[in-house]
Amino acid sequence: MANVTFLQQVAPVDEYGRGLYAVARSVLRAMLDQLSSEDLGDLNVERDLVTLRQLSKVARIGRDKGLRGDGFEWAVHEAVLGGEPLVTGPISEVLRKASRYLEDSPPTSLLFGHERARYLGFLDAVIENAGEEAVLLPDGRGHPYAFGTWVAVAARGKPAERVLADRIKGVWKSDLFLSNQERVRYFAATVKSNHRQLEAGRGLRIGIVPEAKDLQRGVHRVENLWVVALPDPDGFMGLFNDGYNSVGRAICTLGKHEPPPYYAKPSAKAQRLQEQLEKYATAKVVDVVDALNEAAQQNLITSKHRLLSVDAPPWLRMVEKDTVVIAPRPSFEKLD
Repeated sequence: MANVTFLQQVAPVDEYGRGLYAVARSVLRAMLDQLSSEDLGDLNVERDLVTLRQLSKVARIGRDKGLRGDGFEWAVHEAVLGGEPLVTGPISEVLRKASRYLEDSPPTSLLFGHERARYLGFLDAVIENAGEEAVLLPDGRGHPYAFGTWVAVAARGKPAERVLADRIKGVWKSDLFLSNQERVRYFAATVKSNHRQLEAGRGLRIGIVPEAKDLQRGVHRVENLWVVALPDPDGFMGLFNDGYNSVGRAICTLGKHEPPPYYAKPSAKAQRLQEQLEKYATAKVVDVVDALNEAAQQNLITSKHRLLSVDAPPWLRMVEKDTVVIAPRPSFEKLD
């Protein structure tokens, strides 16, 4: 059994420095989440023991086209949970447009993605957090669908289309499930770092993307999706890009990769974050994430502990003698 702590922020991130820490935390979580069994086998270590240097060796910032999108997905999800107004404001607006039955209260988010649902205990945690009475709001009029029953089917990915009800055939593409504080009615949402990659589908109700030259900020109706275009660069997207570039340059330094182009240089504050990250090469990524969480939230969180059953992965093998590595405990100074 593994003891998992679910964190919930009880105050918004209202300073740029704390916002950078929150984005860096989301990006590192996405990078760790993206490691395959093959990557972990090459490193000969369990996911929760991967160090920042090890992660940097297998990460490919320039070539992993899905990494930026995964980081953006995590950042949006955690910004919703943290009550970040730059994100919760437009999402509250789109929820009201999508359904007149939802009360006007702060939004909430459940992270999904059928790739993650394959992790032991992850799908169960998503369904449990939604609640027994939760329903999934489909396309068109008619009765909603039981959340737990159909999300469990959607977790199979593309093959699930054959057995999903017609009005929710596209739900397997969901990245997030959005609702409000009632936590009863959920909308399936897709999150993309480029609006041209948006895919509509039966049951997918909401899209979340950055503002673009041909897509103004705000809420729009695009095909069958209600689309939220987050402001860029003077809104959440500017913050995310700065934090992402900071983490990316630290990864390139520790992994000895070619640095990104000069125009991807982070701001002065984000460069200070990069310098701090580079000091903790031998620290476990989960410890770095915890330290970033502490720096971002400054104890403005509540926590709930839950035991999830975790089986030993098939690639895990014992070595006769491990090298003892003493790593400093990560701690981040205020940027503001």
